[in-house]
Amino acid sequence: MKLNLCGVVFYAWTALILWACAAVAAPDYVGSHTCVQCHTEETEAWSGSHHAKAWLPPTPENVLGDFGDTSFTHKGLTSRFFRADGKYQVEVTEPDGQTTTYPIHSTAGIAPLQQYLLETEPGKLQSFDVVWDVDKQRWYHLYPDTDLSPDDGLHWTGPYKNWNARCAECHATGFEKNYDAATRSYASTQSEIGVTCEACHGPAEYHLDWADTATTAPDWGAGIGATGLTIDYDPQNAQVEVEQCASCHSRREAFQDGNPTPGTPYHAAYRLSLLRQGLYHDDGTIQDEVYVYGSFLQSKMAAKGVRCSNCHKVHEAGLKAEGNALCTQCHSPAGNPDFESLPLKDYDTAAHHFHPEGSDGAQCKSCHMVERTYMGIDGRRDHSFRIPRPDLSLTTNAPNACTDCHAGQTAAWAAEELEQRFPDSLHRGPHFATTLANARANPVRQLNALLGIALSDDQPNIVRATAMDVLRQTGDPVAAKAVEDLINDPDPLIRASAIYLQRVAPEHERVPRIAQALSDPMMAVRYAATQEMLPASRLIARLPKALDAAFAAATNEWRNSLQNKADFPEAHLILGGTALTLRNFPAALEAFGEAVRLDPQLVQAWSIMVRIQAATGAPDAARATLAEALANNPSDPLLMQTASDL
Repeated sequence: MKLNLCGVVFYAWTALILWACAAVAAPDYVGSHTCVQCHTEETEAWSGSHHAKAWLPPTPENVLGDFGDTSFTHKGLTSRFFRADGKYQVEVTEPDGQTTTYPIHSTAGIAPLQQYLLETEPGKLQSFDVVWDVDKQRWYHLYPDTDLSPDDGLHWTGPYKNWNARCAECHATGFEKNYDAATRSYASTQSEIGVTCEACHGPAEYHLDWADTATTAPDWGAGIGATGLTIDYDPQNAQVEVEQCASCHSRREAFQDGNPTPGTPYHAAYRLSLLRQGLYHDDGTIQDEVYVYGSFLQSKMAAKGVRCSNCHKVHEAGLKAEGNALCTQCHSPAGNPDFESLPLKDYDTAAHHFHPEGSDGAQCKSCHMVERTYMGIDGRRDHSFRIPRPDLSLTTNAPNACTDCHAGQTAAWAAEELEQRFPDSLHRGPHFATTLANARANPVRQLNALLGIALSDDQPNIVRATAMDVLRQTGDPVAAKAVEDLINDPDPLIRASAIYLQRVAPEHERVPRIAQALSDPMMAVRYAATQEMLPASRLIARLPKALDAAFAAATNEWRNSLQNKADFPEAHLILGGTALTLRNFPAALEAFGEAVRLDPQLVQAWSIMVRIQAATGAPDAARATLAEALANNPSDPLLMQTASDL
């Protein structure tokens, strides 16, 4: 059985002790067919949900696309979908003329699109880029502007489209990736495909024991509740529920090999992506596909204890009410006794939204949950529930809800309209967006403003963490000193970000500040401390024995986490950068070499390899590496500059 319950309890490092609950055996998964025996209504509600159909076998009931010998061509890539020998199949002809036929291994999703998984090597699943539009009943390409060759990392056969590594853990229950770096192969397993009962409630072996005996629960050990489950959806604790949903509904880096056991604290299993450029706009609204949680953490709702199930049906995974009725559960003259700070006002009226009743503009979500489209046709709504700020669009690159709909108008027009309609609004004051926009152009000039955000208790913690992330670009040790106390903040997101900012501090100050975090209860914080301690090898050698043991254990944990991502080019970039910092050039070459094998378009990794080889007395190897790099990236400016420097 895989042990993965320990994030539930406090994690304490000593010389030879690992997880405090290491001796506790994790329960086994028993399958959703077992749950239906007692939980009939819940199972029926779940069975038609997007969760239940997140990953399915290719049966006639499940396959929605047209496999009646239909073809689709995109920039020289031709896909022919047909049935033969009782199987759904696709014949793929690449632009170079190479043709391969693949049986459909399985399906992903039911609306608004369905994607198909192909097994390109034994155990290795790739998500195909030609997908089925369920509404328009047509095939289309997810990335219509791309024209990729099979040796490009972003090609459908490349590492970024690998299902085992990038997708399966959120489409399966009890998933373990099981990637073998030596053979570069997968032996992935799961309890069930699809997001089933145990994906959210945890493995139910002990729960069945409890249900069968109907007596006082035995002592199952730490992390197991009174009913034998690993997670307790305490009505008084919204965080447990929100973090369980966030384990999939967030943009993050996973530390483990597969699904953490439900009940594992979020920051014990993941590192959350901050409000970085390319992912979010300067005001924190969604830009790339970020899956809700990072947006929700910016909201007043999150701060007030709102949870996912206040709006979403937990088993059907649909909304609890349609249209504005969903919002007026709370935002109305009657309010909601669970949230006593709510203003008791009528918002579902033209006096508030200034649009015809029943129109799109009168919908709460149109103004307070802007929509962005991903995967070509999949509209996702921003969950920061923000008040429209077209005035910020005038000073930042952030769009706004008003001109999303009124596309023929300007942000200045929208800002003036809101000022006229809400002349006494308290929501047009200073905003972190202005600081972030200016800091991304010149972080040094914004040092004090960024510190003001980082140290402010009035800002959402993800915003404060983002400010510290940007502060690293200043290179100013004053910033690191200013946030020193935040290394002990209650929020793991703040602690980790304060640790990463210590990178700009001198080693003799950095090491003692962050050494204590090597025994933090959350992996995200220990991970940060390890990364920032590693370059200080000279000082690490002089650590006291207790800290030396903690550092050794945390470093081993960090390496294991990267080993779990040995099929990620990004993991090898981290390993290569760390080896380079430690002047371990053979290890750096090995790591960067694996990175470019997985993704030949990583030109910076190619350039570093060439420079290492040239600097270590291997000019022939450097020229050979450069030739290979240019063959994959002809006329790339960085590689051309590298060539001229040889």
